[in-house]
Amino acid sequence: MQYCYIDTPIGELLLAGAPGELSVIGFQGGSKRRAHEEGWIESTAPFADARRQLDEYFAGQRQSFDLPLALSGTDFQRSVYEELQRIPYGTTISYAQLAERIGRPKAVRAVGAANGQNPLPIVVPCHRVIGSNGSLTGFGGGLPIKQALLKLELENQAFELR
Repeated sequence: MQYCYIDTPIGELLLAGAPGELSVIGFQGGSKRRAHEEGWIESTAPFADARRQLDEYFAGQRQSFDLPLALSGTDFQRSVYEELQRIPYGTTISYAQLAERIGRPKAVRAVGAANGQNPLPIVVPCHRVIGSNGSLTGFGGGLPIKQALLKLELENQAFELR
């Protein structure tokens, strides 16, 4: 596994993956703090495109990502991750709505757990899922980061319409 760290407006992020695919974006704070593991090889070259697209996202110039991803997880988790990628930029849905969208309306807690295990936050936009009452709940990078990402998108959601 190769990795690098990049600086962003929300703090340093870990990018990791096998050559040609991104499999991890890790926060350096919050409940899902993630660091590189022993034996991983530090290299920035494999992540040039991911870095560029993340820079564009944080500059308000990109609303979706076009990167080769290696999404790990169970079939259920992968169904949640696929549906997360369908949530439009600058919008939010509830965990209950996400459960309905994957055809498992009673699996709200399981959807929340899968959302919390998302290995590629931001690119697979789990920050766009909120509580049914509109509250910001659960985010591996911490609620201030989730709030910052939603604010960024709200402020820039008309970008592609111009």
